[in-house]
Amino acid sequence: MSAQESGRDGVTRRSFLRGGLGAAGGLAAVAAAVSPLRELDTGDLTLERLLQKHYKEMTPEDKERVLERIRNEVQQRFEVRPELRDLPPLPGVEFAYALNLGRCIGCRRCVHACVRENNQSRDPEIQYIRVLELPRGSVDVERSEHHYDHLRVPSPDHYYMPVQCHQCENPPCVKVCPVEATWKEPDGVIVIDYDWCIGCRYCAAACPYFARRFNYAEPSVPKEELNPDMNYLSNRPRRKGVMEKCHFCLQRTRAGRMPACLEVCPVGARNFGNLLDPESQVAQILKTKQIFVLKQDAATLPRFFYYFDQDM
Repeated sequence: MSAQESGRDGVTRRSFLRGGLGAAGGLAAVAAAVSPLRELDTGDLTLERLLQKHYKEMTPEDKERVLERIRNEVQQRFEVRPELRDLPPLPGVEFAYALNLGRCIGCRRCVHACVRENNQSRDPEIQYIRVLELPRGSVDVERSEHHYDHLRVPSPDHYYMPVQCHQCENPPCVKVCPVEATWKEPDGVIVIDYDWCIGCRYCAAACPYFARRFNYAEPSVPKEELNPDMNYLSNRPRRKGVMEKCHFCLQRTRAGRMPACLEVCPVGARNFGNLLDPESQVAQILKTKQIFVLKQDAATLPRFFYYFDQDM
């Protein structure tokens, strides 16, 4: 049973096409019926994209054909030949984040480094990370402010809590996707296949962390700012009408590097590593610090942890 059919009772893109194939008398008839799509120069709805298999069903040869198609599309649009890969999960690795709220100064450098690294739209700007400002002594994130505009940070009366996708062990966003365009990878990261997403936004409604973003407009990334180091399930260019979110910079972390938000943090508030390695910094923090997770009652079991080095 395919990844697209398992546990789904409604009509999916694959089942619709399969029914269409029977009604039209086979693949040749469907190809003839949609042949004008070959002439479209939108980089969006093409015959190849329409008939593309689900990611989990693709062979290595299928994937390479898709990657080459995307390389050509990116080169045509941005005049840059990307280094596009499909990096697999590393064996024996389960990524996690631990963030020291006692150090975070609310500078938002992580927000903007993330935008640059992951080819997020600049106009309108899509940000995966929200930095919440809370009064010292308060833990009411629902009354926090993430549009603060102080001339200087940190404010002496506040502390700061960056929030992004928490890469949950029990992700509600995955459960509600009607076409399985989002799923949890073996290394714990929740990914999205932008070619398979239908833009229904159910996942955004289900996420308790407001961590998913929808492209209401065609994403705008200046050619000179494009990051050509790309991965299929992370920072390749997106299109209007699809969801996106933090993916722990898979183009970096699966290649042995740290996330862009961590590298740019000026105070060392961010820690990242392998939960399954008892000697990793993240594993040590979980052993030695009093950690907590956001919205614990939601039972999402996030892989994003917070802690304080000092009383707030």
